[in-house]
Amino acid sequence: MFESNSQNYLFIYSLIAPPLLLKPDQNTTKGKNKMKFHTLILIALAFLLGTTLAEQCGSQAGNAVCPNGLCCSQHGWCGSTNDYCGAGCQSQCPGSSTPTPSTPTPTPSGGGDVGSIITAAVFDQMLKYRNDGRCPGNGFYTYDAFISAARSFSGFGTSGDATARRRELSAFLAQTSHETTGGWPSAPDGPYAWGYCFIRENDRQTQCSSNEWPCPAGRQYYGRGPIQLTHNYNYGLAGQAIGVDLINNPDLVATDPVISFKTAIWFWMTPQANKPSSHDVIIGQWGPSDADRAANRVPGYGVITNIINGGLECGNGANDKVADRIGFYRRYCDLLGVSYGDNLDCYNQRPFA
Repeated sequence: MFESNSQNYLFIYSLIAPPLLLKPDQNTTKGKNKMKFHTLILIALAFLLGTTLAEQCGSQAGNAVCPNGLCCSQHGWCGSTNDYCGAGCQSQCPGSSTPTPSTPTPTPSGGGDVGSIITAAVFDQMLKYRNDGRCPGNGFYTYDAFISAARSFSGFGTSGDATARRRELSAFLAQTSHETTGGWPSAPDGPYAWGYCFIRENDRQTQCSSNEWPCPAGRQYYGRGPIQLTHNYNYGLAGQAIGVDLINNPDLVATDPVISFKTAIWFWMTPQANKPSSHDVIIGQWGPSDADRAANRVPGYGVITNIINGGLECGNGANDKVADRIGFYRRYCDLLGVSYGDNLDCYNQRPFA
């Protein structure tokens, strides 16, 4: 397998071009067939040049990471051979302890469909007090970092119709706002205007429970970032997916805003053990099994709460934490002009086993 780039196609063209300069016999079937053959080749080359030269990853593609753990070559292409994983490899490279890709210059106007729904003004309105001096996260969670991270995940906020897209972005920002909230019942503009106030969990424990991801001395894997990423295995898997060594450098989730948002979106987009991804639930791609139905786990925003923290919050009747998650969601849906959908709580859902 070779790395696709314009040089490959120019080489092929150089082999074909000389015969095309010969004038065919226009009065013979042989000449006409020859002309048709060369014409078809030129059309095929034009199609290849027009459809395969867009880089796939790295600094050439908005800092995107290759799917399925493939290496990103120095030229921005995904693959698994030495051409991709050797010298100049940008991310997910074997033998590299910190394969951190460079952060692209953000574009304030937004990233495609996500930026067209969540503009900078809407982001500021949703997370109205995130830069308040009373918030430890003051100045950290920037719009540009959110858009840069969103660009790295195909389908995030861009799947389905307008309703599905707006609901997904409302749901993501609502769940992460609850995880980082600094609000209180009588807070200015209400408790649901204070999302993204905190970066780090207050109770900072080591959280090293998986032998698959050995924990270096002194490293801690307590909650950090929008989703409050916790446990060494989540840091390991998230880092592997985005091309950053978070086992050795867990604090990047609290010091690099793009990485911080990427870990949250990774968690959102990725199925967790026997749980579906929050992304699949909110866009209507998840169908409950018989076991799910027996546990009252039905499609809706409530299942996402169950995915994130069901063991502590679901199946015990009404409680303030679930209500807080719903409050953020309703506010954000209202700001984006989209309906809430059904089954917003998990009060009667059994947690995923």
